[in-house]
Amino acid sequence: MTEPKTKPTIADVDAFISAATPTRRQDEGHRLAELFRDVTGVDPVMWGPTIVGYGSYRYISPSNPRNRGNWPKVGFSPRKARLSLYGLKDLPEGAALLPHLGTYTEGAGCVYVNKLADIDLDVLRRLIAIAWTRQDDPEPK
Repeated sequence: MTEPKTKPTIADVDAFISAATPTRRQDEGHRLAELFRDVTGVDPVMWGPTIVGYGSYRYISPSNPRNRGNWPKVGFSPRKARLSLYGLKDLPEGAALLPHLGTYTEGAGCVYVNKLADIDLDVLRRLIAIAWTRQDDPEPK
C-alpha cells in the first residue's frame, strides 16, 4: 500500500494563512477559514505544508484499491496564483451545484478560483455543507 504524502500536521493554520502571498491571499484565506469553520463547526488542521483541511474521511482509489488513506472532507489553500478549494465536487449533489459557484476552473480533485469576488459565497457555503456529509469510501468487494 502506498503511504499518502499529505497528512494532518501540528502546523499553525493562522500562521500559514498570515504568511500567504500576495497580501490579498491572506485576507481571502482568513475569510475562507472563517466560512469553512462556520459551515463545518470544526477548527481547521494543516494537511501537509499547504492545505487547510476540515474533518477527514477514508478514501479508496477506484482505479487502484491499494491506494487508500485519509483526506480532508473539505479544505482550501490560498496559493499565490489562485485559491484551491478541495472536496466541493466529489459528491453528485455538489457536482450539480458547482456550475452556480461563479467563475472557476477545475483540476482533478479541486476547484480553482482567482479571487473570492469571482464566486457566490452563499453557493460556496452550500457546497461545503454538501461535501461535509461525505462518508468513508466502502471497501472494494
